[in-house]
Amino acid sequence: MAEPSTEWREVIDPAEAGRHEAQGKAFAEMQGRKDGKFGTGRALHRKQLAALRATLEVPGDLPAYAKQGIFAIPNKYDTWIRLSNGGFNRAPDSTPDIRGFSLKVLGVTGPAALGGEAVSQDFALINHERFSSATSEDFTTVVTTGGSTPGKLLLRVLKNPGMIPQLKTVQTALKEPFSGFATHDFFSAAPIAFGPYAVRVKLVAPSQQIDRVTEVNAQASEDWAADIYQRLDQGPLSYDFQVQFFTDEQHTPIEDASRNWDAPYLTVGRLAIPRQHAEPAFGEEVESARFDPWNAVVAHRPLGEVMRARKVAYFVSQQHRSAK
Repeated sequence: MAEPSTEWREVIDPAEAGRHEAQGKAFAEMQGRKDGKFGTGRALHRKQLAALRATLEVPGDLPAYAKQGIFAIPNKYDTWIRLSNGGFNRAPDSTPDIRGFSLKVLGVTGPAALGGEAVSQDFALINHERFSSATSEDFTTVVTTGGSTPGKLLLRVLKNPGMIPQLKTVQTALKEPFSGFATHDFFSAAPIAFGPYAVRVKLVAPSQQIDRVTEVNAQASEDWAADIYQRLDQGPLSYDFQVQFFTDEQHTPIEDASRNWDAPYLTVGRLAIPRQHAEPAFGEEVESARFDPWNAVVAHRPLGEVMRARKVAYFVSQQHRSAK
């Protein structure tokens, strides 16, 4: 493909900082309510399903424009993986939900997006290519309302009928089939920097790769963790790590997280998960860790309003649960 555009721009509303602070408080209140029912945990993606060890391998034959940040030179990074359900701790795996596939790439070097030196490069991926809402304000309203009691939810909708289309969008997304963490693709759904460029990230499941066929397990939804560990008991899994470059605001908008990007993907790495079994102590370490897209090198700092809002919300959530 031709060298991508560097003409992307963030559009920052001077009033958004106040909104993000209020949203952070709303998430903290929701997190507190959940803690009262289920014990201390995250605001979202509370149910950790599996903690895995992996490596992110960067090849040496990338085009010059793709050699950015942690992909600048051929390398192999140790990586932690946290697989999760988005909802409540006690909900069965078969419950419709947003699934999370978070990566913590270790051993990176360079200035950090939040200042100081980076200690990891995190990627927070979900099983949808885009968010249900264009802005963090809509997303916060839907998520915090959805976490309320049915009575409170109905009252909120009656006071704000404009929420109905957003709630319908979320319900539609939840109904989309999910076959498992080894057979479904995952996405950043919002952009990050890639050196002077901007990209969205995609993790391509083994079942979608030409050189690897992974069969769908019809019983996987009964226990997502059992499905992934059974597969790893039989052999390693490998995912293509791809990026989708910004081309122009019409086809690849920076500030609207509700739109799919219309641009080709380029494979810039491979996530290799070796054979392994569940390790309770490692699982606890992963559960207590921070998986945050703002844990990043400057070259891969998050972009767009939703990502700027996540910086505040993630920090509040991490402080609330005293995350390491």
